[in-house]
Amino acid sequence: MTALTGAGCSTASGIPDYGGLGRPPSGRKPIVHDEFLRLPEVRQRYWARATLGWQHFSRALPNGAHRALAAMEASGWLGGLITQNVDRLHHAAGSRAVIELHGALAEVVCLDCQALTSRAPLQERLLAANPGWLSELAQHAPDGDADLRPEQWRSFQVVGCESCGGRLKPHVVLFGGRVADAVVEQAHALVAAAEVLLVVGSSLAVYSGWRFVQRAFENGLPVAVINLGATRADGHGALKVASRADEILPWLAASRQIVGAQPNRVSPAP
Repeated sequence: MTALTGAGCSTASGIPDYGGLGRPPSGRKPIVHDEFLRLPEVRQRYWARATLGWQHFSRALPNGAHRALAAMEASGWLGGLITQNVDRLHHAAGSRAVIELHGALAEVVCLDCQALTSRAPLQERLLAANPGWLSELAQHAPDGDADLRPEQWRSFQVVGCESCGGRLKPHVVLFGGRVADAVVEQAHALVAAAEVLLVVGSSLAVYSGWRFVQRAFENGLPVAVINLGATRADGHGALKVASRADEILPWLAASRQIVGAQPNRVSPAP
């Protein structure tokens, strides 16, 4: 079995999701990939909000859903997972075979010299350049973001790469960005090797995740979905369980009740 996880897998860890398929948008303008590359004010807006959001985001701990998936992998029942999340909570729970579709906020890349560094030291530098910034009032948002008014973030001082002084970007796929072909190919291979595709906490509204479910349907692979709200897979023959991931997955890990699922053939359960 292969799992595909989305934001609903991490909501019990205190990380907000995007609202789900068919729900009204939050009204926040997303950070667009091309604009982030071109416009200093967009980078300023991002880092001002992310500096606040990181304080909450980086303290999140794995919940029962993450731990259950890690246990299923350790037992050989789960061959691996593909995640749309950027929180690294699957790794923290003990999962090993993880494909990160959108990267991880724990890393930062320089757009000029390509240096890849940890996010934590950057947080210290951003706070040093902006004394008292954590006193700003903001609402936590998905993916380590925070809601700020323009008059709040326009005074924020952005810092550059320690190696070359260049522009820094979170090592994630921003809105309008492209998932690397190699990552997509690895994910398709993981789905192709499975006997069941388990979708956890995703409305599948975004193509980057939906493509794997679509391929599974085309190839006759059974699809099971655990999600509280409506999903793009509804009505396409998927088994649907409307439940919180942190409530149903621990039970599933203990009972292994997925129709058609068999222990992973490469690493069979003991």
